[in-house]
Amino acid sequence: MKRCALLAAVVALAGSLAACGVAPIQAVKVPIPVECRVDVPARPAMPTEALSPGVDLDRFSASAMAEIELREGYEGELRAALAECVKPLRVDQLRAGV
Repeated sequence: MKRCALLAAVVALAGSLAACGVAPIQAVKVPIPVECRVDVPARPAMPTEALSPGVDLDRFSASAMAEIELREGYEGELRAALAECVKPLRVDQLRAGV
């Protein structure tokens, strides 16, 4: 009788342990914060900032047009730096500590 109860307990324990091993394994993807190692582009000197007060309209408009070109170039550099910082890392880069 004792032997039968012990055998039933062992079978129940083995069954419960076997059920744990049958569960499917799922990969969990969690974003990991990583330091961004991209240099911030230097802000160019803007032409309108160098103008003295009371400058004539022709000079101001020429400086403003030049500043638009500079700002567009600077914005492109900033966007490239941001894109480099937010792109997903590959597994080999994470292991290498990049």
